[in-house]
Amino acid sequence: MSVRDGVVGSVVIGAGQAGLSASFHLRRRGIDHVVLDADDSPGGAWQHRWDALTMADVHGVADLPEAPVPPAAGDERANVFVPRYFAEYERAHELPVVRPVRVESVTDEADLFRVDADDGRTWHSRTLVNATGTWTQPFVPRYPGQELFRGEQLHTVDYPGPDHFRGRRVLVVGGGASAVQFLGQLRPVTDTLWVTRREPVWRTEPFDPEAGREAVAMVAERVRAGYPPRSVVSVTGLMLRPQEQEAARLGAYERLPMFDRLVPGGAEWDGGRREDVDAILWATGFRPAIAHLAPLGLRSEHGGIQLGSTSATSTTATADPRVQMVGYGPSASTIGANRAGRFAAIGVSRALSEAA
Repeated sequence: MSVRDGVVGSVVIGAGQAGLSASFHLRRRGIDHVVLDADDSPGGAWQHRWDALTMADVHGVADLPEAPVPPAAGDERANVFVPRYFAEYERAHELPVVRPVRVESVTDEADLFRVDADDGRTWHSRTLVNATGTWTQPFVPRYPGQELFRGEQLHTVDYPGPDHFRGRRVLVVGGGASAVQFLGQLRPVTDTLWVTRREPVWRTEPFDPEAGREAVAMVAERVRAGYPPRSVVSVTGLMLRPQEQEAARLGAYERLPMFDRLVPGGAEWDGGRREDVDAILWATGFRPAIAHLAPLGLRSEHGGIQLGSTSATSTTATADPRVQMVGYGPSASTIGANRAGRFAAIGVSRALSEAA
């Protein structure tokens, strides 16, 4: 029976870390499946990251199942190194990845999922593993006067590297790790301002595995209640790495409260403060890429997709146990994605057994 024209045990949407991990564990369990990836080549979101991001800047890339990450030179570009690692993994384990396939919608038809791509192709499956991550859904908040600003506005997804901003005054917006990293690169070469909605929380103690587990548990609690997920870093606090110390010495992390409006030449605060800037870098995060799942009605009354309350069900959508969500909420990290892939395969196996 053709995978394309017949019914498969599962369709995995997305071939990033979470999707590859899920595919590995599905294959190990003997579950026929296909992985649909929107990109032209392997690498997930890593292939789209900015050229200036080196492996020395990366906070960590977790090993894919049974494949340790090879050594990397610190100055090697992350958007080259990690996609190469993913590509080799796909080949070595003969994972059934089909690309490019942009999934447009998933609907429920007579106890089967119908997965429709934007080019007219269709797949049918008994279960679904969603591993679409967040990279394709950048979030930029709206502020009065935003359309009047005459300078350049870029989001994290469009970051071209520090040389692009050399000699220009840059306003960095956002209180997460990306904003800290951008300021670390920008302040030594140009003037910067940093604004956040909340006072940043700086972490002084080492971020060890126990702290990681605590952070993931806090995010998981929110998802289990059906609320939209927050990033893991939102509960871990911020730390300055050695490569950001020079920027700190230059005052890059002297935070300002969020401005009240944008004007053609910069930003204004109630009370009369005004700062002229040439560019705004919105390091304001992402939202889960799950619009294609809307026909399934998985969202809870709180706006998120509620997942199970145990480890074994931590990727299972409570609204429909045939659906597994990986790279969503507590598994939106490289380590969490690997674990989620294994749990998702367990969930798929369970759903197939119950339907038999």
